[in-house]
Amino acid sequence: MEMEVPIWNSQNSRSCVVLGGQGFVGRSLVLRLLKVGNWIVRIADYAQSFHLDPVDRNDSLICDAISSGRASYHHIDVRDTSLICKVINGSSTVFYLERSDIQQCDVSLCHAIIVQGARNVTKACRECKVRKLVYNSTADVVFDGSHDIVNVDESFLCHGKVEDALSDFKAQAEAIVLSANNIDGVLTCALRPSNIFGPRDTNLVWFWTRLAKYGLTKIIAGSGDKISDFTYVENVAHANICASEALETQRIFVGGKAFFITNEEPIQFWEFVSMILDGLRCPRPLIKLPVKVAQYFLATIKWISIKLEFKKFNHLQLSRVFNLSIHNRTFKCTAARDHIGYSPIVTLDEGISLTINSLTHLELESYLTRCGNEKRHSKAHKLLGSGKVAKILLWRDMKVTLTWLLVIAFLFYWFLLSERTLISSLAKLLQLVTVILYFCFMAPIKMCLFTKKDQPASWFQNSESMAKDLVTFMTYIWNRGVLSTKLLAQGRDWSRCSKILLSVYLGKILMMRSVTGTLGVAMIIAFTIFYVYEQYELQIDALSRVLHRRVKKLMIIENQNCPNTSKTR
Repeated sequence: MEMEVPIWNSQNSRSCVVLGGQGFVGRSLVLRLLKVGNWIVRIADYAQSFHLDPVDRNDSLICDAISSGRASYHHIDVRDTSLICKVINGSSTVFYLERSDIQQCDVSLCHAIIVQGARNVTKACRECKVRKLVYNSTADVVFDGSHDIVNVDESFLCHGKVEDALSDFKAQAEAIVLSANNIDGVLTCALRPSNIFGPRDTNLVWFWTRLAKYGLTKIIAGSGDKISDFTYVENVAHANICASEALETQRIFVGGKAFFITNEEPIQFWEFVSMILDGLRCPRPLIKLPVKVAQYFLATIKWISIKLEFKKFNHLQLSRVFNLSIHNRTFKCTAARDHIGYSPIVTLDEGISLTINSLTHLELESYLTRCGNEKRHSKAHKLLGSGKVAKILLWRDMKVTLTWLLVIAFLFYWFLLSERTLISSLAKLLQLVTVILYFCFMAPIKMCLFTKKDQPASWFQNSESMAKDLVTFMTYIWNRGVLSTKLLAQGRDWSRCSKILLSVYLGKILMMRSVTGTLGVAMIIAFTIFYVYEQYELQIDALSRVLHRRVKKLMIIENQNCPNTSKTR
């Protein structure tokens, strides 16, 4: 949403600090403060420097503000009260958000940053005589991950324990900030935004773009009709400014209170996800899995990732999104509207469009291009010979593949499932073919359902080049067979020998079973496994590489332990 930057009047300027100003919400709040009024903004975060993209229009605005003195950046650690005092001293308002890299911290560090950090910030605000402190909490502080929340207000309390440790720490920090209201003249309040999204989102939208990149956005957990509230990031920034102003004008109703912040447009969770994926030109989720099945599936993924030491796998984020997708989560914004004067300035549709526009030029463009190239020249396509067989088994043409599948299924039934002998089946089949040919080509024209065409004599003749190709192919097969036999007899090709022995052994096992059942399973696998492999080639190859490295690592460890064991003995 574009806004005109107001003319700055230094005489009427107000000083504020944005703790966590380099994060997703913090950066949007800094931009909003620079756009809407006479604010001198001190940006504070844990990073040593403020990362700016000179090409980005919003970042260029921040860069200009820093150059003109309207904004400044400060390194801060909320675990150190003295550092906080140095940054906030002389400011009238502090907007408190956690630091930008909080998602990557471990549990003990998160507790120190969020809970102890809240104590240090409130203490520093009292010591430095800061007038207003606005804390950015989350709507997760009332969600236990097990029960639906439908259109609740701020009086609602969580049924039991909150969903995860991070939400629990946020709830503790919120209580610390609110309990400090009107102590030593500091006025405090808290905001509880629900499911924040927007450009530079490092949580919700980022999660789905990562899944889309690897083609994992095709499954819906549960019925798909659960409703959630979402909040565009600029609306959260707007709510912060509204809250800071209301702390002065409506201190009785705002001080020491928490307020839910949403876009006030509840929407089905999977519809929201589908709108994001539509904008990114990715397929919508279509396959619905029962909740129990999805839970077992996620538990299996988690167990595998722990066993294989997938360090990049984020269990917390995955469980959060899963719980969000299978529960209703909607909130009333009546208190925020009545007491702090909040109303959304960006609609949900506008916010989704702005978010998509910020994402399409990123990594997904290269992914979509690469995906298209891989589907034309995939490994499965090459493995099947890149010919007619590949087109049939990879379902390039639905009608052709279904035709062949029905023909093979018919032959399978005719020769194997029927109780006739092989000779009887062949005789019946020839009889059936004869009747069909007679009906098509010998019956009177009036009895035919289609126009008959006389085929020229050349249609039944094979060309000389075709005959040469057939002879050449048969010669190649014969020579290769002879060469392989010689190599096996001389014992020079142990790799080929092991492959043949393995094939013979597998054939023996299969022959011990039901031939009919074996061929039926083989037919089903042929029409499914290659297609599935092509669709998930990147993921399967990545998993195979990880498994290969893991097995190799275990073998190295085993070999290193062997000499020690022998020495001990």
